[in-house]
Amino acid sequence: MRAPSRLLATAAAVLAAAACGSTGAAGDDGAGGDLRVTVSSYPLQYVAERVTAGRAEVDNLVPPGADSHALELSAQQVGRLGEADLVVHLSGLQPAVDEALEAQPPAHLVDAAALADLHGDPHFWLDPTRMARLAEQVAGAASEVDPEGEQQYAANAERLARELTELDREYATALAPCADATLVTAHEAFGYLAQRYHLQQVGINGIDPHVEPSPARLRDVVDTVRGRDVRTVFFEATTSAAVAETLAQDTGVRTSVLHPVERVTREQDYPGLMRENLTALTEGLNCRS
Repeated sequence: MRAPSRLLATAAAVLAAAACGSTGAAGDDGAGGDLRVTVSSYPLQYVAERVTAGRAEVDNLVPPGADSHALELSAQQVGRLGEADLVVHLSGLQPAVDEALEAQPPAHLVDAAALADLHGDPHFWLDPTRMARLAEQVAGAASEVDPEGEQQYAANAERLARELTELDREYATALAPCADATLVTAHEAFGYLAQRYHLQQVGINGIDPHVEPSPARLRDVVDTVRGRDVRTVFFEATTSAAVAETLAQDTGVRTSVLHPVERVTREQDYPGLMRENLTALTEGLNCRS
């Protein structure tokens, strides 16, 4: 178990040392293209890279394919936070990062928590319109650090917003016949998606995928599947399908995969995974013909 006091002491020492050795702003030495951005999960990385393209180096504390929820920081990673010109983070998701940033608040921080307003669910990025709002925030913060790049950051953010608007339009059009359909998922990670496109999410496990569902909860989900003519039980690509498959067998429905767009390999990206999810939803939900 992590000792918070020791982590805070380490964070304070390392970040203080980093602050002494760094000006903290990309433009201070005239190197406008050397903006250093540190992020704490893949969705934040995707937005930061797109917005700061051509002017920044984006460093993700979470390696490709790793679980961002379970992130623990080494002293080196704490140092990388301290050396960053801009940090993009989602507070409340990773206690280790929260503690390090509390010990030494960065001069420039974009906290995506304001975009995650469903209680207990951090997966705001499954709503493309919220990702577009994050892009605008990142562009504004990057411009404060590197004023010479303001026009480029704004243009990059606008371009990304147009792409995300098109993705949102694809979802809205394809899922319009599915309005009020029941989305049964192994883990309640798709609340923002369900809210945006008028679906009714029912989770087997609830918010925490590591908590086993109780027998009473399983009975409730079985009743929902049978009572609402559910055709598919969805499980996440990165977690065990055992409970979902058992429930599907008991109720005579199929299973399918949805990706929370969180544990992402180098070969995957946000738009591709979102469109894979859209295909799975249109094929698996009970929609009007």
